Amino acid sequence: MELKRVVVTGLGAITPLGNDVETTWKNALAGVSGAGPITHFDTTLFKTKFACEVKGFKAEDYVPAGDRHALRDFKKFDLYTQYAMAAAKQAVEDAGLLSDDKLDRDQVGVIFGSGIGGIHTFEQEVSYYAKNEANGPKYSPFLIPAMIADMAAGRISIEYGFRGPNYGVVSACATSTNAMIDAFTYVRTGKAPVIVTGGSEAPICPVGVGGFNSMKALSTRNDSPETASRPFSASRDGFVIGEGGVCLIFEELEHALARGAKIYGEVIGGGMSADAYHITASHPEGLGAKLVMERAIEDAGITPDDVDYINVHGTSTHVGDLSEAKAIKDLFGDHAYALNISSTKSMTGHMLGATGAVEALFSIKACQEDIVPPTINHEEGDNDPDIDYKLNFTFNKAQKRTVNVALSNTFGFGGHNASIIVKKYKS
Repeated sequence: MELKRVVVTGLGAITPLGNDVETTWKNALAGVSGAGPITHFDTTLFKTKFACEVKGFKAEDYVPAGDRHALRDFKKFDLYTQYAMAAAKQAVEDAGLLSDDKLDRDQVGVIFGSGIGGIHTFEQEVSYYAKNEANGPKYSPFLIPAMIADMAAGRISIEYGFRGPNYGVVSACATSTNAMIDAFTYVRTGKAPVIVTGGSEAPICPVGVGGFNSMKALSTRNDSPETASRPFSASRDGFVIGEGGVCLIFEELEHALARGAKIYGEVIGGGMSADAYHITASHPEGLGAKLVMERAIEDAGITPDDVDYINVHGTSTHVGDLSEAKAIKDLFGDHAYALNISSTKSMTGHMLGATGAVEALFSIKACQEDIVPPTINHEEGDNDPDIDYKLNFTFNKAQKRTVNVALSNTFGFGGHNASIIVKKYKS
């Protein structure tokens, strides 16, 4: 089978750093933290009182002006689906898909993921029932369709009449990278010329924050939220939960050229593996992390020495950061010291099922503009004795360098590992 080249022709982003791609990327390069006090609910009784929330999001901005029916329909669905719809609108318009009269919408697919799905909706409906239990079960007819994790993919498909492959992906924090690998595979093998892909998440609610608090997974640096996500620093005390949605348009190269689409970059490989170790912790020796990077590099037809930048999973947890750094050293050998490494979760927080998509976006932009976004919040002397600081973690300040090839890692609870590789587009 002749494999086709896959390029990225559209981008959309709703993130803690901005409600569009330009603002998100600009703030990432500037080292801006998206963290702040939680506004979605009262955190008085919670151990963690901050998160990386989306700011200034208005449903009205993503439906036709004055169309009350469209607005009502948009708001029927969980916030994670709203973020997905907003990001998809940006990406579809950016790619010029709607203005292409020759586009065969029967062949355009949507493969989109969410790690948790409609947790807001589920929490609200269960809470409402608990308060009104004496009157019998009275749930919204939208409970199930708003809650299920495939609805973002379904709603995007319905909105634009895209009748190609359509489904949701769930693999915890590896979700949107798995969705993108599936999209890449469909396009590369000629099963669809265009796939709308990415991920979204809206977990900042009592159940989401309280659940992660109970696991002792979240930072509790309540006195300084903006510095709480500090990957690879000795003083890290857990991740900062984030939210948002990011969408990318994957397109077969000749199809994109034929319609004169702009091209942001090229997708060249993907890999998947399992830690087969623990339900939440990474393998301490980084075995799964090393294996997934090896597989992605092999799939891309390159060597480890071809990689210039790794956007690491880097959540700011003790075991996770150590295992990933070890895996990079074990796989890349001496070349590990020539790489730029950065964890953009230091700025976006951990967007769970959406994190792979935003980090792929950052990787594509790094290749396009030859600049690596930083890992912020590292203080002088805040060094973990178990981490090799000869590695270039791109601490605190973006670095200009040639980035031809970038690798993005995402690892999820359950031991799910996924990596995707992008490169600078050259005709």
